[in-house]
This record gives sequence, C-alpha cells and structure tokens, in this order.
Amino acid sequence: MIRKKQNENINNKMRVSFDLDEVLFVFPETHKTEPPLKFPFNRIFKERLRLGTPRLINRLQDMGYEVWVYTSSFRSEAYIKSLFFLYGIHFDGIVNGTRHLKEVQRDNKETLPQKVPSRYRISLHVDDETVICTLGRQYGFNAYQLDAQDDDWEEKIVERAEQIKRREFSL
Repeated sequence: MIRKKQNENINNKMRVSFDLDEVLFVFPETHKTEPPLKFPFNRIFKERLRLGTPRLINRLQDMGYEVWVYTSSFRSEAYIKSLFFLYGIHFDGIVNGTRHLKEVQRDNKETLPQKVPSRYRISLHVDDETVICTLGRQYGFNAYQLDAQDDDWEEKIVERAEQIKRREFSL
C-alpha cells in the first residue's frame, strides 16, 4: 500500500523544464543576473544566471513540481549539475542535445524539433525561441516564452504552471 501511494505521488508530479541559453543563462549587459560564482569556480563556469533562478527553481520544487533542464546545447549533464549545485539547485532531470538525439530523434527519418518536452512528460517548457513555443500544440506540451528582461518572470512562470496543473489534474 505504501509503495502504491508513493508511485501515485510520483506519477502526479507535474514537470516544468527550462532551456538554458537566453533563459537561465543570460548576459549581464542585457539582463539582471545572480552574483558571479567565487574564484576558482568563476573560471570554470562562465555562464551567468538570470536573477531569481535559484529562488524560482527551489520554490517550484517546494510546491511539488519536478524541475528539469531541456536544452539543445551539448553541455554535459555533469557540467550542468555542477554549475547549478554551486547555486543551491538540484534538477530532477536533464535533457541535453546528446540525450535528445539519442532518445527523441533516434532513427526517425523526419527531423523532429530540437526539443520535444512531451516525450519526457514535461507539461510546461520555458524557452526563448518562438519556434519551440509555437510547436507546443503540435507536439503536446505547453510553453512559456521568456527572452527579454522581466522583473516579474518568476511569478508569471509559477502562475502559468499552476494554471496548467489545475487543468491537467482536474481531468
């Protein structure tokens, strides 16, 4: 009975994923950013996180969401985990370009989009690319487009995730 209850909880967790470049990794010249990592880590990890990233990801997880990275970049999973660990973030799943090609594109003769979050049961994907966001309906996922500096981005994403969660879990 306990195992069944645990499995139900796992299956009922909604997944939210984030792209890296221009979404979580941004340029200080165009976006507000988290403070850079301290030496020597700032020499290894040059990317800068959008201001509020650790707070938002930890908040979503505290609210019961699984939070994933889904990126078309070929940064290794170890690199991504290590960088975010230094900011106090642990992702529930990571899909990079290598994993996407292996698990999603595989032997398909038709070229699929560089991200198909629904293949990983991701309900909401946050991305900067219009083409990825517009393909959501066709490929069965919801998208939130985030590119420019937005001081309210955290609240908007939480609100969007809650809307989707209410809709999905009320069925």
